[in-house]
Amino acid sequence: MFHLLLVARSGPARLLGPPPYLPELEELWSPWALLLCLTWLGLQAALYLLPARKVAEGQELKDKSRLSYPINGFQALVLTALLVGLGVLAGLPLSALPEMLLPLAFAATLIAFIFSLLLYLKALVAPASALAPGGNSGNPIYDFFLGRELNPRICSFDFKYFCELRPGLIGWVLINLALLMQEAELRGSPSLAMWLVNGFQLLYVGDALWHEEAVLTTMDIIHDGFGFMLAFGDLAWVPFTYSLQAQFLLYHPEPLGLPLASVICLINAVGYYIFRGANSQKNAFRKNPSDPRVAATGRRLLVSGWWGMVRHPNYLGDLIMALAWSLPCGVSHLLPYFYLLYFTALLVHREARDEQQCLRKYGLAWHAYCRRVPYRIVPYIY
Repeated sequence: MFHLLLVARSGPARLLGPPPYLPELEELWSPWALLLCLTWLGLQAALYLLPARKVAEGQELKDKSRLSYPINGFQALVLTALLVGLGVLAGLPLSALPEMLLPLAFAATLIAFIFSLLLYLKALVAPASALAPGGNSGNPIYDFFLGRELNPRICSFDFKYFCELRPGLIGWVLINLALLMQEAELRGSPSLAMWLVNGFQLLYVGDALWHEEAVLTTMDIIHDGFGFMLAFGDLAWVPFTYSLQAQFLLYHPEPLGLPLASVICLINAVGYYIFRGANSQKNAFRKNPSDPRVAATGRRLLVSGWWGMVRHPNYLGDLIMALAWSLPCGVSHLLPYFYLLYFTALLVHREARDEQQCLRKYGLAWHAYCRRVPYRIVPYIY
């Protein structure tokens, strides 16, 4: 993460080369950055506690109970936008944020470490029914990383659910906006490439928060414990590396004409259409396997629509969108395509985990589905 932050602002911007320099501790540590991160987390926690438009139940747990979750992530995004807008009108120097990315990333990493340690200690006194399947090996380092407790909570405040979408995703949008505003100050107006990156990624975050209830059926929520892997990923990795394209464009402006911009918009639209269509089908099926819009084998496996073409069409849409986010940065550097490369590795690994879990859960039905749908993510390729 720190390598990417340093390289993005350097002249050569070489993804595979060494960083231009190693920052001193004084450049990384800032009490103001720590205070800003804690204030951000406090704001998002306060918005999480506001009355929700809906309260949803999660998947059934080991003890046959179900936890309740507030569905107000999109509300938090809108209220955050209003507060930031008012702040900018009142003189908030949002365009100064890009200069603080290194100390902010350092503060977020420090918070993730301390938070993960507290979560690990909390899990030591949690009942066995509250523990995650994979984070209880007995190896403290491994369990610290993966997370011992499945759904750590204080009263009704669910830490994993809160961190999954709120502070990191909304923080990512805020960093992108700050980079756009600094580019406007430096060059008179934001570039078309910067507008595209901001717009595409805002659509992605807005979609995730609008369909927030869908996260309750993901592997992160129903299977993975909440440890350093997710805490660092949610609080530091997402906002400071997913904004890499906007960071790159600030320091390496890329001319972009309307014809090429239109093609890139079309690519993003195709990716989003596949991503949203596949996820909507999956969510409709999980809520009601007999829904006439979807079809099932034994009322257990979705085999119609996008899911009849590849086994993970939502991953395919995700990767197409990732390509569209990188293309506005041109093709002269590999650095803006880091997200696409990283996300490909992440989704291939996640798909392999999905396959193992589905095989255990569905047995022969899964073998029949794989014969019917042989391609995993990309039709006729993989």
